Amino acid sequence: MTRHFIDLTDAGPDAMAAMLNDAMSRKQARAGWPKGKPDADAPLAGHVLAMIFEKNSTRTRVSFDMAIRQLGGTSIVMDAGSMQLGRGESIADTARVLSGYVDAIMIRTGDHQKVLDMAAHATVPVINGLTDASHPCQIMADLLTILEAGKALPGLKVAWLGDGNNVLASIMEAGGLMQFDVVAACPQGYQPSDAEVAKGKGRARVVGTAREAVEGADIIVTDTWISMGQAHAETKLKAMMPFQVDEALMAAAKPDARFLHCLPAHRGEEVTDAVIDGPQSLIWPEAENRLHAQKSVLRWCFGQL
Repeated sequence: MTRHFIDLTDAGPDAMAAMLNDAMSRKQARAGWPKGKPDADAPLAGHVLAMIFEKNSTRTRVSFDMAIRQLGGTSIVMDAGSMQLGRGESIADTARVLSGYVDAIMIRTGDHQKVLDMAAHATVPVINGLTDASHPCQIMADLLTILEAGKALPGLKVAWLGDGNNVLASIMEAGGLMQFDVVAACPQGYQPSDAEVAKGKGRARVVGTAREAVEGADIIVTDTWISMGQAHAETKLKAMMPFQVDEALMAAAKPDARFLHCLPAHRGEEVTDAVIDGPQSLIWPEAENRLHAQKSVLRWCFGQL
């Protein structure tokens, strides 16, 4: 059976733990190596990953490209606008065609249904590089970063500030799977749906104030308030400002709390420079860990974990 990584539940807690362990060990094993040098065992030698982008990308594009290279394989990068997909060819037909050429497909798009349709018609693994509904690869990197900071996942309190978006949806899903609590503070009109909260399996909840969310928190997370292509920016920014992560808000969390942000950041909006560049911030290792986590996602998709 073909393994797809569309949401974290596709893998489940045991596989997620195996991927995180594998990511940590592989990262440590290649410390100090040139970035382009394949891992010693090159476990995906001869494999080709196709990457489809319908949304702009820095971290997803480079991290997946380097991930397959370090695993011994190669990649083909395609922007949807330069493919027949951008001229009306269906996702289903594209999936069937690419399955004859490559060993796996990663797609970064808006409509979550497109990823589901790709997986339904592909005969090779399909990986969700981001949709409007979820961002599982980012959360695997976040969990890896939290573990590297010396924090165990079970019993952890993660506070989310701002928009009830795709990243929050995947964090709540992760909380339900890995047994940690997620408390989200979101303004009215920008809260996650009941269905998204339910993915937290009783460990996720939404509160009305930023202070309530961060009290006793181990991890503080936020994301840009205005995503690509979103309108009504001024109205949204006004609603979001009480949820900005600043030094005072960080001080209300645990003394050893750490800050995460999946980037790109709009400094002075969702977070201040003092926090994002401060001693509690883990954003740079978090960004690098997209590479290491996704290597293990790829290995899981091919049945190696």
